Amino acid sequence: MNSTQRNILIVAGVVLLLLLGAGLYAGIRNYHYTRRNLVSIDGKEHGYYVYPETSLDSILDLVKADYNIRSNYAFRKDLQRSQIRSAKPGYYLFPAEMGNRTLFIRLRQGEQTPIKMRFNYGVRTNEHLASRLGKQLLTDSASIIALLNDNDFLSRYEMNTETARCLFMPDTYEVYWTMTAEQLFDRMFREYRRFWNEKRRAQAQALGLTPQQVYTLASIVTSETTNPQEYPIIAGLYLNRMRIGMHLQACPTAVYATRSFKARRVTHSMTQFKSPYNTYINPGLPPGPIRVTQAEVIDSTLHATRSKYLYMCANPDFSGTHVFSESYTKHAATARQYQRELNKRKIRR
Repeated sequence: MNSTQRNILIVAGVVLLLLLGAGLYAGIRNYHYTRRNLVSIDGKEHGYYVYPETSLDSILDLVKADYNIRSNYAFRKDLQRSQIRSAKPGYYLFPAEMGNRTLFIRLRQGEQTPIKMRFNYGVRTNEHLASRLGKQLLTDSASIIALLNDNDFLSRYEMNTETARCLFMPDTYEVYWTMTAEQLFDRMFREYRRFWNEKRRAQAQALGLTPQQVYTLASIVTSETTNPQEYPIIAGLYLNRMRIGMHLQACPTAVYATRSFKARRVTHSMTQFKSPYNTYINPGLPPGPIRVTQAEVIDSTLHATRSKYLYMCANPDFSGTHVFSESYTKHAATARQYQRELNKRKIRR
């Protein structure tokens, strides 16, 4: 082998080494960018809320506190390459292991992770509902209550400030944390229309009620008992009263009217309190629901039990059930027993 051939081999070897080195470098860089450069310290995924005023540096500091960075060089280079200047507001949940791309691209493009928005049937008033939702979303409760009290806005959903809670049924919903108050109502209206399908609307019509009136009646039913077996019975009892023009005289409406939500005993003054929600002094249903109401109770109301019951009283044995009666005489006797038990237990209000 002459010198020329040796030189060619040497050059070829150097070039090959350079190509191998460049390929290795590119492979490692790509691995850090696409696969694995950030490893959770505790082995768990981590989520971050990015507010409009949150700086990119503060978010990266939080990430660095939760993740080990395998290559700081790759992290800095990929940060520059991403051209990210600020993170878009939102909630972001990151895996326990990820490449730099996952972090930077999601923050730059606002690829949020949905949150689980929850509320239960304990929500009674518009103010309570707005507060519960405002604590889970970026939008504040003031924006939500403003729409709950805006009849012009609510008219697009064929609702008003009294019936607006009919849009909301207790459940867990996947939503984006940054959704606006208007987007929230649009989402709830879609859920409302999905629930009130043709079959349920026909069932409501058969009862002589609108979907909103069914919801309102169901809100009274769920305020009367936590026993699912009694839902259709109580609904049927109130429908019987409505058919004969009898006042509903539902204790939960007096409680709602007076906002005496912690009351354990409904007093005479509460039943005489002047309010359109008090069914002791007003005929028919109140103008809107007295709490948000779960689908189970609404369906039980749509399938109300056919009976001749007109009266009900909490069971004197305090079992959480009720005694149902067709005659006032029997009802009055049960009511006297219950009143004696209240006095015996020193429950005055």
